Amino acid sequence: MNVRQMWKAKIEGRARPSASAPDGPGAFTLKRTPFVGQVLGIDPSLRGTGLALIEFMPGRQPVLLRCQTVKVAAKHPMPYALGEINRAVADFLDGAAVFHVALEQTIFVQNFQTAQILGAARGAAIAAAALRELPVFEYAPLRVKQAVVGAGRASKEQMARTVMAMLGHGRRLAPDEADAAGVALCHALTWRG
Repeated sequence: MNVRQMWKAKIEGRARPSASAPDGPGAFTLKRTPFVGQVLGIDPSLRGTGLALIEFMPGRQPVLLRCQTVKVAAKHPMPYALGEINRAVADFLDGAAVFHVALEQTIFVQNFQTAQILGAARGAAIAAAALRELPVFEYAPLRVKQAVVGAGRASKEQMARTVMAMLGHGRRLAPDEADAAGVALCHALTWRG
């Protein structure tokens, strides 16, 4: 069984085969109901928030419907940047049938001011989902990498390549968009309904 077949099985909610299981029909047991619907993945940042809308359907490869990096120049003050993040997330949510919103949690930062800025960016994104009464799920970067790549210490490049392979996406995604797509994939792969 190749890697693509294992990912297909995982997305469809089938377990990985055990070492003693035969490779063929009946080699998998159903572990959970696969996630079905659209997930908006968000990689929040004040100057470069990544957004990726992915649709999950049974028996099909996940489909990237839309992605964007919300870039806000440093010349603009923080309130302007937060407004742009909120507006972009709202635009994604209003133009689609999103079931869940998944965000990357803030990693540990030693600088208090950086933590405040990241928290504000996350808040602007979460507020857009909350106003539409959509469930919001948060995932640590380590968990995202483990779910998508299979290794918590995977590089950004490994993550981007795996995300593009899982989505069957031909063009290279911007780093923030790949991270957002990774969060959405993590949600669908680990979600328990």
